Order: sequence, then structure tokens, then C-alpha cells
Amino acid sequence: MSHKNLTFHRRAVLAGAGALIASPAIVRAQEKKLKIGVLLPRSGFFAQAGQSCHRGALASVKVLADLGYNVELMHIDTESNADVARTQAEKAINEGAHCLVGAFESGHTLAIAQVCEQRQTPLVINVAAAPNITQQGYQYLVRNFPTGGMLVTNGLKLVTELTRSAGVDIKTAAFLHANDTFGTSMRTAVDAIFPKLDMPFKLVESIAYDPKAQDLSVEVTKLRSINPDLLMIVTRAGDAIKLTRDMVRQKFEPKAIISPGSPGLYDEEFFKAVGPYANYFIYNLPWANPKSAMTQALEASFKQTSPDNRFALDCFNAGFTFEALLVAADAFKRAGADDGPTLMKAIKASSIKDHVMTGGPIAFNDKGDNLNITSASVENIALTPTVVYPAEAATAKPVLPMPSWQGRK
Repeated sequence: MSHKNLTFHRRAVLAGAGALIASPAIVRAQEKKLKIGVLLPRSGFFAQAGQSCHRGALASVKVLADLGYNVELMHIDTESNADVARTQAEKAINEGAHCLVGAFESGHTLAIAQVCEQRQTPLVINVAAAPNITQQGYQYLVRNFPTGGMLVTNGLKLVTELTRSAGVDIKTAAFLHANDTFGTSMRTAVDAIFPKLDMPFKLVESIAYDPKAQDLSVEVTKLRSINPDLLMIVTRAGDAIKLTRDMVRQKFEPKAIISPGSPGLYDEEFFKAVGPYANYFIYNLPWANPKSAMTQALEASFKQTSPDNRFALDCFNAGFTFEALLVAADAFKRAGADDGPTLMKAIKASSIKDHVMTGGPIAFNDKGDNLNITSASVENIALTPTVVYPAEAATAKPVLPMPSWQGRK
């Protein structure tokens, strides 16, 4: 290198260094990024739902970036095990996570919450309905998901409104639910709330089952002997498949099968396993609002990141996972800091009007619950989850009473 070129090179380096020294705030702002540990059951018993949530997380990256949020996601598998969830939460925090999001299953979420409380690290819950999660005084969690009580209250009200609007006379109902953490909490909520709602039909029986059982033939036999007009269910995909097969075999055909709020009936696993028998199941749940610009942006990103999956089947899990990440990212942007106490204070002060799921602004009460979430009635029509009630959100009319199993194609 010549003396002349060497002098130019030194001047260029010094000029660049001077620019960096003169603008440290710009450099720090460019480098500042919120590191979020996303803990989901991507393998094991809850893998189907966990993978669905994971696809939502993958699709969220572009949408959050387009909105001006700077985040980095750490994708972590809890293996459908509460003990693994706990140790992975510790590991994520040790590896620099400023905030955790998860964990789909209520028991896993409680395990993570204990770690976050000890480490003063915010936990934003994407999916988990057990009421006791926010009743234990934890200061480092919020839940952008309805409690079991909220799900049941909204779900039962929609059962009455939907069946009346369709002109279907319901006089008796039976309730079938899994005996896991979620199913039991839903049973507790139904027992407490049903008598207070002045429902127009009688709940004649509640039946618990083991979701890991090989089949549900005994439970279906009992349902046939009761012969209710309405079967209300709380299931996940695996046991919903077993339930459907046993109902078809035993020709148990109530006027309607409606979940007051549970997963499984909109999962790809359910559609693939039972085919046309998956049609006409109804579930009352918060749902992605197709008229929301943010929903449309998430769906567009989803098609790019998960081209082999249908957003219509994943939008519940994907939507709530996106919103949990949105809560964390929005709080980080407002707080301008990533330490636990400061970030948690900003999370608790959230008020996000534009989002994906049905309901009002995302905001949290003193316990950490978002009470603005509402539900819609979604029916499987042509193997696609379709909003059928209320009218202002519906894209089709409900098919009620439920058609016979026989002759479906």
C-alpha cells in the first residue's frame, strides 16, 4: 500500500470511529433486541397443539418486524412434560432470555411461572386456561387468554344463543370432559356457572374420561343410555378422534355436539383422522378475526413460513401465540429496557387495540388476566373451521341439527 493510500485508509478508519463515538445512542438502539424464550410442547402428548403454536411463532417474526419491533425468538421444546418445562425455563433465562412466552398446557405453565417469579423474568401466557394460574399472586406473569371460567361462561351463553337462532329445541345435555388439568378446571367452572345462567335445558350428567385411554366406548355407551339432545365436550385432538370413532360405531347422534371452549376439534390431526366425520362439530372459542388487518398480515406470513399447513386450522393457537409475543414486544418498545422489573411494569400497562383475536383491547387486570376476550361459535364445514355466530362475524350459517353420521362423504 502506498503512503498516499495508507494515509487515506487511516483517515477513513478514524472518520468511521468518530461517527460511532458521536452516535452511541444510535448504535445501541440498533443493537438492542428483546430476547424471548418461546416454550411449547413440540414433542410428546401435546405435540400437535405445540407445533401449531410454534408455526404461529415462526409467522410472527416478519409481522413484528414490519410493525417496528426488534425481537429474537428462542424456540424451546418442553416435551409435554412439566419438569422439562421448568428446567428449560431456567436454561432459557440463564442463556439470556429477557422474557418467556408459553406454554399451552396449564400444568406446564404453572411450572414455568414458579421459575419466572423466582428469577423476576416476565412470563406472557399464550394458551392456558386453569384459573389458579393467576390466583396465586404471581407478579411476573400475565395471561392473554381466557380463564376456564370465562371460556365456560361465554361458551354456555353462545350455546343458548346459537341453538335458539337455528331453531333447535334443546331440553337435555350431557357434559363429557378429559380428566387432565384443563378438563377438570372446565368441569369445575361448568358446575359453578351453569346454575347461575338460567340455561333453557337441563344438564343431566357429567362424565370424566382418561385422554390416554385406548378408546372411549364405555363413555359413549353411557351417553347412549342417557340420550341427551346436546353433548357438550372438552377434548383435545387425540381423544376427540377416539370419541368420534366410538360415537360413529355406536350410532350415537345427538342434535348437536358443542364444546363450550376447548382445543382438538379444529386440529389438522382431527380432520385427517376422521375425515368427513369431523364436520358439524361446533366449538365456542375466541377466534382470529378475519376482518383484522393484523390477522391478514399474520396469515400472509404464515403461508410463507408454513406453506404445507392451513392457517384456518392453526389460527387459534397461532393467533394467541402471536399476541403473546406482541405483548412482550410492545412493552419492550415502550419501556426502552429489558430488565425484568421494568419490562414487567410495561407489560402490565399494555393497551393494544389492534390485534388478531376476537375481543377488545389487550389489557390486564391486577391479577394479570385480560378480560376483554370474547368468543365466537365456530363450526367445521367442508373440513374447515368456519365462524357461524354471531352474525356480524359469521361467514356461514350454522348447520343444525347435526346431520347423521351415515352417508357422509
